[in-house]
Amino acid sequence: MEKQKKVLLLMSGGVDSSVSALILKNQGYKVTGVTMKLQNNDSNLKDINDAKNVAKKLGIEHFVVDLHEEFKEKVIDPFVKDYLNGITPNPCVKCNKWIKFGKMLEIAKEHGFDYIATGHYAKIDYDADLKKYILKRNDCKKDQSYVLYNLKQDQLSRILFPNSKYEKEEIRKIAKENGLNVFDKPDSQDICFIKNGNHVNFIENYTKTKAAKGDFLDESGNKLGEHDGIIKYTIGQRKGLGVSFGKPMFVIEINKEKNAVILGDEKSQYKDELLASDVNFTLFDFPTEEMKITVKTRYKSKSVDATLIPIGNNKVKVKFSEKQKSITPGQSVVFYKDDVVIGGGIIIKK
Repeated sequence: MEKQKKVLLLMSGGVDSSVSALILKNQGYKVTGVTMKLQNNDSNLKDINDAKNVAKKLGIEHFVVDLHEEFKEKVIDPFVKDYLNGITPNPCVKCNKWIKFGKMLEIAKEHGFDYIATGHYAKIDYDADLKKYILKRNDCKKDQSYVLYNLKQDQLSRILFPNSKYEKEEIRKIAKENGLNVFDKPDSQDICFIKNGNHVNFIENYTKTKAAKGDFLDESGNKLGEHDGIIKYTIGQRKGLGVSFGKPMFVIEINKEKNAVILGDEKSQYKDELLASDVNFTLFDFPTEEMKITVKTRYKSKSVDATLIPIGNNKVKVKFSEKQKSITPGQSVVFYKDDVVIGGGIIIKK
């Protein structure tokens, strides 16, 4: 008789990971839930309690692991530093890399688990010809493959995504039908450690420093007005500039050295290439030749045709087939071949 496989399931207290627990249990796995304590606040404590209640309802073990120091070092501190340097970060990408699929896999191995699982909407298949694990887009409306591009082969071989075949509406329905009281719990906000999505207040409180005012400049360096601090702006922003220019103007660059926000018209937003660093490839080592691929430059952006050009030092250039809007340093560019995620990196230059 085959030994029952042990799965460590990351339970956030939300509906996605709660239903993942139910699916895995029904598939015959021995499931243990774990909730990460990432902050000392009421929201995190509520999530922990919600996860505990679901685990109790399903009759599975559950424990809490305190990772707030690692989370601060790997996610919050870089997030704040990036904004202070005029960069718009994606903290979910770093959390997935260092915490959820970094530290948690270490913990799973230490405690003898065969797999870890999460409530992400993405797919992992094994290609027998390539002898590789393949990370793929989800077929359903919700696809989170964009934030998972840092996964490596040894990690992909030990990860389960139980929700990969379901729409979000189906997941909520399954939760309700099985008496899981998180069935109507709202989805988590974009940045889990920031209340009400106000990153400016968070950064000013975190650094105990008020954002310094500076100049709005046009592309020729002419002063157009005064801004309220570079942490309040991101590439492509038009609304909330606080100054009227007589025509639509967009943030096209943030210059930390000059403490300046550069503005331009609609056409100035479009770029035909970008440079990315901190690159990871899921199927192979660093490529040696140019590749025709599709890319996404934001989580919610559409895939577009492009050419990947390796340039060494863990950097690549991406040339778009058509110019793209609001390419933003700090965000991730993710590389696809059809529905397969082949890698991605952090945009450092547009």
